[in-house]
Amino acid sequence: MIELVGFDGDDTLWHSEGYFQHAGAEFERIVGRYVDVADAPVRTRLHAVERRNLALFGYGAKGMTLSMIEAAIELTDAKVSTPDIHRIVGLGRAILDHPVELLPGIRAAVEEVARTHRIVLITKGDLFHQERKVAQSGLADLFQRIEIVSEKNPRSYARVLAEFALDASAFAMIGNSLRSDIEPVVELGGWGIHMPYHVTWEHEMEHGVDSGHPRVLTIDSPDGIRPAVARCG
Repeated sequence: MIELVGFDGDDTLWHSEGYFQHAGAEFERIVGRYVDVADAPVRTRLHAVERRNLALFGYGAKGMTLSMIEAAIELTDAKVSTPDIHRIVGLGRAILDHPVELLPGIRAAVEEVARTHRIVLITKGDLFHQERKVAQSGLADLFQRIEIVSEKNPRSYARVLAEFALDASAFAMIGNSLRSDIEPVVELGGWGIHMPYHVTWEHEMEHGVDSGHPRVLTIDSPDGIRPAVARCG
């Protein structure tokens, strides 16, 4: 029997990646004033810089903003102007200031699971930004614990399970990322409920999850969350 259910935040409870995608497109337009974007793989270079900086800057809008500035300097051979660097900073500010918009039907789905199970929110990213999103979501009171982590790996999930004195087999995690929400939990012996979002950051698409794994379920929408939890265990 599943005793504890975990929920991811970004793109599982509320929309997020679309704002980052928009910032990436605007970044490409800014850099396009200096280089031929048809010849220069701007998005690929930006992603490479982000990956290189993850261990230092972490996930989220602030890390992306610093990486965009660094990538702009590299791509333009340091020709990017001060006003354009200011515009890049503005892209990061816009991500941090975006409204929190819940996915359709997610509030009812979370409330339904909360009536029968203890639930926790496990999300990663910039601490201040995630705290603000959790507060504005209106869902905080439903969770027995809210955990904001710098990385979602087996160690992070194991720490949460230890605090609840639970074996991983009694835990199910719901999220849009196979890499961050599903793979680490399944590795520990838990259950993963994958609810894909319509757009995914390239970094999150790199995973080792077998699509046919017996402890991985895939659903199309929040309506499938409660039935999927019932199938686990």
